[in-house]
Amino acid sequence: MKNMNIKQKKLRIAIAGLGFGKKVHLEALKESDYLIPKAIFHYKKEHKSILEKETGLDFYHDWTALVKSSEIDGIIIATPPETRFKLAKEALDNNKHLLLEKPVAISSSEIEDLQRISLLKNLSVCVDFEYRAVPLFLQTKKLLDENILGEIYLVKLDWLMGSRSDPKREWNWYSLDSKGGGVIGALGTHAFDMLNWFFGESTKVSGKLATSIKKRSLPNSSDLLEVTSEDVCLANLEISNYRSELIPCQVSLSSISKNGRGFSLEIYGSEGSLILKSENQKDYVHGFNLRFSNKENKIQNLTADSVFNFDKTWTDGRIAPVIRIQNLWAESIINKTPIIPGLCEGLASHRICEAIRESSKSGINIKI
Repeated sequence: MKNMNIKQKKLRIAIAGLGFGKKVHLEALKESDYLIPKAIFHYKKEHKSILEKETGLDFYHDWTALVKSSEIDGIIIATPPETRFKLAKEALDNNKHLLLEKPVAISSSEIEDLQRISLLKNLSVCVDFEYRAVPLFLQTKKLLDENILGEIYLVKLDWLMGSRSDPKREWNWYSLDSKGGGVIGALGTHAFDMLNWFFGESTKVSGKLATSIKKRSLPNSSDLLEVTSEDVCLANLEISNYRSELIPCQVSLSSISKNGRGFSLEIYGSEGSLILKSENQKDYVHGFNLRFSNKENKIQNLTADSVFNFDKTWTDGRIAPVIRIQNLWAESIINKTPIIPGLCEGLASHRICEAIRESSKSGINIKI
């Protein structure tokens, strides 16, 4: 990290969220030189004894008490999307720095509110777009910035996963679009942030959403409830890059593609092509490969520059890039500098998601 004060005390961090928060963020915090896990939050008081035993952290079930605590410098919010805005707003009102999972909130207007409060209070709010910290994604960004492909003709991003392909998978909040569920929130937020990062802002979109598995059963019940969130998203984007060129982009997202192709980003230009892909559906670090083909059709398998590689990796490939994002957040807090990725990036991605939803309903192109 740059310009860090080596005498700086570790920032004391609380975690809200027992899924990704406990499994990934907590494990990442344990490895940090700048952050230390201090507390864990769950609204159900009965979780107290087991969570204190499992984590060794202070337990809070009262959010107001947590955000008002002088023992906490920042909070990682990895709860379901519907709750994030309310929790984040109260935390910012009480001068807590935040690291937010995506989607940051249910609506763009909520993200704008958080952005306004954080700027007024000079608080750092990071958004966990961790693909920006994965070595081969960083290598791809470097090559694009070096204009290795010349003029970009076409971008195609397929992300075909099978996490919800089993009709027997139980109904939960993910089944409701009103609660932030669906493939757009799970994959689209990352995908559209990648496109913004690699190429520039999307200016126009059209999209179609579909729900393939329309009902799921409640836990421990045969009763079926309606699924309102999408499990398929098809979108066409027009991207204005940093040279004011318009790039056509096609995106396919799915959470019901059993044994599907996983992640594939294909970039075609006047000087060649880049293909970044992984068929590993269980780990978004291990298994990626990057291939370059020049105008003479000479194909090269590329590796990441050593500066981009992780010093250490874990069996769970999510931990290493999350550590990098957490360290960027710590640097921003300690040095009082802007954070990227932050709410600006979160808002840009969310606006694309909203535009695709609008286009799917209206059947027309939407300007962003």
